[in-house]
Amino acid sequence: MNVDNIIATILAGGKSQRLGHDKSTAILGDKTLLDHTIEKIENKFSEILVVTNNKNIKINKKNVHIINDCIEGQLGPLVGVLSAMKWVEKNKKKYSWISTFPCDTPYFKIDIVDEMINHLRKKNSKLFFLKSKKKRHNIFGLWHTDLKDILENDIMNNFRKVELWADKIGAETINIDNSEKFGNFLNINTKEDLEEAKSKLKN
Repeated sequence: MNVDNIIATILAGGKSQRLGHDKSTAILGDKTLLDHTIEKIENKFSEILVVTNNKNIKINKKNVHIINDCIEGQLGPLVGVLSAMKWVEKNKKKYSWISTFPCDTPYFKIDIVDEMINHLRKKNSKLFFLKSKKKRHNIFGLWHTDLKDILENDIMNNFRKVELWADKIGAETINIDNSEKFGNFLNINTKEDLEEAKSKLKN
């Protein structure tokens, strides 16, 4: 198992209601949150998908593809994952895994990718999530493309929450309690979170 078998997917299609505007375009330092995430992972993967419903987002990089949710209505991250799986199938790509990243957690370290891959070699599962400090990070995940039909069927039957769907499928967790190695998982949902992120950037 190596990254050649994995396509990175940044989930940026949320409503961002608590922040008041599209969080992927929020500015941290001299870059958007989306740019922070792309720059962090782009040297690790041959291709990156950005799932967004913001028609104004443009990325001028050959290996970064902007796609929309395959189901309208901003129904949550599960639809974003399904959209990535459908893109892989439609474009006849050889990827077996979707590696998902949030657009609003700028301080994680890329070492988590190697940790995920190492875990894949040891476990026989089709769904993996990171876990730190007893919290499962449901957007930092690895999803096997074999799950596509099950995922689509469940979405059409009103599964919306990643937490509940993952528990239904049975997700393996990858414990990463070494914060120094794997970074900070500050999630930016509000203006206060963004200010906290800015203060960390200065330190």
